[in-house]
Amino acid sequence: MRTLYFLLPGTRERYACGGLWAELKAFQLAQQVTTAAVVTYQQREPDTLFLPDLLQTLARSPDDRDRSIFVLSWGFHVPQLAQRLRGYHCLYHAHSAGYGFRLPPSVPIISVSRNTLGYWGQRSPHALLYYLPNEISPDFCDRQQPRDLDVLVQARKSSTYLLQQLVPALESQGRVEVVRSYVEDLPALFNRAKVYLYDSAEYWAMQRVTEGFGLQPLEALACGCQVFSSVNGGLSDYLDPGFNSQKIAGYATGFDVARIGAALRSPQPPLDPALLAPHRPAAIVQRLRVILREVNQFFDYCQGDRSSDLPPWSRRRLALLWCQQKAQKLRDRLF
Repeated sequence: MRTLYFLLPGTRERYACGGLWAELKAFQLAQQVTTAAVVTYQQREPDTLFLPDLLQTLARSPDDRDRSIFVLSWGFHVPQLAQRLRGYHCLYHAHSAGYGFRLPPSVPIISVSRNTLGYWGQRSPHALLYYLPNEISPDFCDRQQPRDLDVLVQARKSSTYLLQQLVPALESQGRVEVVRSYVEDLPALFNRAKVYLYDSAEYWAMQRVTEGFGLQPLEALACGCQVFSSVNGGLSDYLDPGFNSQKIAGYATGFDVARIGAALRSPQPPLDPALLAPHRPAAIVQRLRVILREVNQFFDYCQGDRSSDLPPWSRRRLALLWCQQKAQKLRDRLF
């Protein structure tokens, strides 16, 4: 298989976020399937490849260039990187959707959620499309220990409703913990909480892109928390309100308070292991092996300047097809 180069702007504090951690986990899993390396492109870092240097090296070796695949993932940077890497093998590891750019059919797309997969199925219908969920590490599990926190909230991405209305209203129900900084041991924190609240719909609406996956609610479920969450974007892949979770911001603050209070008084029902199984490392590596085999076969086919002969879904072509359809309906009525 070809070598995978995971492109990231950087891996240090400036770029620390859930998307970075998810991509680094994907990189580590890919190392179990093929040779892989992290490549930064906005800042040099010790013991890490830097994109301009790598491109100079590959330019001197056509064979190494053909045996390489660049993995794009940082949504806002993908259009510029795809343009910069024209002539190289690239694939897009898609997290959030809605950035507005398009990719040529020569770029396969691996989506972390079915929500994002559907987005690209409509937007890039002639590209190879695959589904590869994000990893939930085995550390996220129910340790069956006493829980001293009634309600847990992480401030980042939380809505103003959650922080300014719901949390104050819940403080009379018990101990409410709002985390506003990086947590070193998140599984331990989830195992201290009875109820976990997550409401990211407002945040992503302001960003004008979607929730790509939403790791925290699934990690909280894995640790035995009862989860009240928004169900936007990738969260709809696995959250099933009324069965494995509850929808937050349900009509009124008082209604939310009543439902969360009832959850605090009731034991957490056992979580169906099938919910987590596709997100554990072994299952992801198995899927990734199949996906990368097909991607490598595709790039083998593309050798020799074989270009796509499928017509693109341009606005002009869709308008022409619409006119042809209307004209045919008119002819059917007249004749």
